[in-house]
Amino acid sequence: MTGGPLHLLGRGPRSILDSSPRSPLGRAAALLAASTAVVLGLSGCMLLAPDDGPVPPAGGLETADPAAIGDVAEGLRTFYTQDVRWESCEGSFSCATIEVPLDYTDPGRDSIEIAAIRADASGEAQGTILINPGGPGGSGFNIVKDSLDYVTSERLREDYDVVGFDPRGVNRSSAVECYTDAEQDEARQETYPAEASPDELLDLMTADAEEFADLCAERTGELLGFVDTESAARDMDILRALVSDEKLNFLGFSYGSQLGATYAELFPERAGRLVLDGAIDPSLSSENITLGQARGFENALRAYVADCQQGPECPYTGTVDDGIRQIQDLFAAVEREPMTAEDGRLVPISTFVQGFILPLYDNGNWPTLTQAVSDALDGDASTMLYLADLAAERGPDGTYAGNSTAAFLSVNCLDYPMTSDPLQMRTDENELVSASPTFGRFLAFGGVTCAPWKYPPALGPAPVEAAGADPIVVIGTTGDPATPYEWSTALADQLESGVHVTWEGEGHTAYGRSNDCILDLVDDFFIDGTVPEDGVRC
Repeated sequence: MTGGPLHLLGRGPRSILDSSPRSPLGRAAALLAASTAVVLGLSGCMLLAPDDGPVPPAGGLETADPAAIGDVAEGLRTFYTQDVRWESCEGSFSCATIEVPLDYTDPGRDSIEIAAIRADASGEAQGTILINPGGPGGSGFNIVKDSLDYVTSERLREDYDVVGFDPRGVNRSSAVECYTDAEQDEARQETYPAEASPDELLDLMTADAEEFADLCAERTGELLGFVDTESAARDMDILRALVSDEKLNFLGFSYGSQLGATYAELFPERAGRLVLDGAIDPSLSSENITLGQARGFENALRAYVADCQQGPECPYTGTVDDGIRQIQDLFAAVEREPMTAEDGRLVPISTFVQGFILPLYDNGNWPTLTQAVSDALDGDASTMLYLADLAAERGPDGTYAGNSTAAFLSVNCLDYPMTSDPLQMRTDENELVSASPTFGRFLAFGGVTCAPWKYPPALGPAPVEAAGADPIVVIGTTGDPATPYEWSTALADQLESGVHVTWEGEGHTAYGRSNDCILDLVDDFFIDGTVPEDGVRC
């Protein structure tokens, strides 16, 4: 057990050479786990364009079509009928801020803000598609602002307005606040004494987790207890109504699949065309999710090393197993003696592993990982730190673009009961190491993070059925390390109307980064309502 637990989820990176992070990996300290949901090209804004009638000019007010509001509780009606002012923003986009209840069980108590961004359809819009890039903690605002042409096709953008939003607790919306930028830098450079015993290490991790939980509670206030996925899904229904769509059309990547499935379970009659890509099995515990990801990333590592060894300048010699052992030896060396990057920042093992894992989300980024490892073997950790900075959304000036790490942890601590019993966590660690000799121990002891959280879990994992919903498309990638393929089959089987689509490829998620087969199936579903054949493979 060294460093702190890395928690991995979210939409993977597009190209490591791009400038904007798209999937938060974790942090160095015991709590600052990583959510691969904001690795490259996210960002946030949000709001949906109306389904019926013309879009008003920038600065105009929109009021929901009464037919789209439907039957809602009286205490919620003011949120569903609020006027929304769209203002021109970020060049060619429109942005708006909407109000949603802090607490859906007591909607009159207080309200919070959700930030949204809209890209108008290039043709005549038949409706709106809401996008979530993953996380939890990924910015739907930024994904639309920075990477719209990556996560949607030109054909789709011709027929639909596209709205990205920052879920409650995230970035531009009413947001979780924990560390300052300087404090986050300090935490990412933290090291634990090499001579510390396992019990002493656990004590240090626990102390860090308690400090972090105290800061989050102090700086965020009561919002911290209401950033769960179910509340975020209820926010989406208000968004749906405010763009005058009678049914929600939704494209969710990674954690976004859980958000979409939760919406369908809550509002099956209002679930329209939903595509859940890189699906999560909502019935799994936090511990089983981590175990599945441990296996997934070990498999991705093996595929990466095998691919590297086919090239002329691969730093891994011998067999694939030999190459993996060389990577494990490199990790051990950094663990014994943290490296220092060119900018003078320390690169402890937790940050080093953060940077290493990031390119495994997309096989197109494997050459960048090879360069980072080659540089590290030559004594320079700067490229690996650059990758870790991308994962953490840190810019060269030392500022962090969002709050993805804090939001990731805050949502997960409310969504998942986690064991913090030391004996059980050590048993889990052994299972993780068995599943992933390379990464397993860096994924262990996640329960430490949420044990001191000031708010208990809201619900917990459970299968979803969404009885009565229209067909829901669930996509799985056979070589997905962050959301293993079997999770997509499990979700599709649970959903009464689930339709399963497979991409036979490497990396995290499929739509926008795979092939024309996936692209056409998704576009035909959204545009024409053509439901893919269940079990189709691309």
